[in-house]
Amino acid sequence: MDDHDQGHVAEPAQSGGDLPGVAHAREVTAGLREAMDDVVRCVATLAARVRDAHAARIWLPLGHDSWASYCGAEFGISRAQAYRLLDVAYALAAIHGAVTAGTEVSRTRDTDPAAEAALDYGLSQRALLDVCARRGEVAQLIARRLTALTDHGQKPLDEPAVRAVVRQAVRDVRTTPPAPPACRSADPALAALRAVVDDLAASTHQIGELMLEVAPAYLSDTAAAHVLAPLCEEIGEPLDHGLAARRYALSGDRRALNGTVLLTVPPRRPAR
Repeated sequence: MDDHDQGHVAEPAQSGGDLPGVAHAREVTAGLREAMDDVVRCVATLAARVRDAHAARIWLPLGHDSWASYCGAEFGISRAQAYRLLDVAYALAAIHGAVTAGTEVSRTRDTDPAAEAALDYGLSQRALLDVCARRGEVAQLIARRLTALTDHGQKPLDEPAVRAVVRQAVRDVRTTPPAPPACRSADPALAALRAVVDDLAASTHQIGELMLEVAPAYLSDTAAAHVLAPLCEEIGEPLDHGLAARRYALSGDRRALNGTVLLTVPPRRPAR
């Protein structure tokens, strides 16, 4: 971890006698690894509980009119954070569904959130957010690869094998640009305009990734605005564009750019 992330300056290395022993260093490293694994398991458990709560419309008996208002009142999180939780939950649910359909590993598990999260795949919240908009693609890729393994005699698959397949599929989708829409207009002018919009969206996604390095995903839009305002002013980018690009990089959903980077035109009213 970069020392600057914590606001501290690294101390110069001390001479031999002051350095921790190898055994102590390995012990500390093991503790860090365990803590990181705990964080990932917590993401899996939280995602399962969020999905179940949203599916049950749990906010209605408590007198809230929406998921966002429920999350704000009960947990003090922003609307954007509330819907990012849903993105994580449904991305993980799609992955878990593909695993359940393709293996015998998870068929013996309970449907309770903690039990379902036991096979947590080792995916971070950021990874799940990155593939949320393409979760169907991830699920299909996982299903194909699990089927290929079982067809070659590796059945039943153990948890490490399933986890490896899931992690590789998520990695492959994250690093592969989405395929263009199958139906393209025959109008050359419209096709050219669509290509320009696609290029703009791709470059905006890259800007969003840079914005996330400065204002990480755990920050709300309001907190991110305070962090990004000086950067956007320095590079001559409107703050609302920077925030939209950050949301696009988080969700992969191009609708995050509507009204800012991509201007929407209201539909024409029919002539009377």
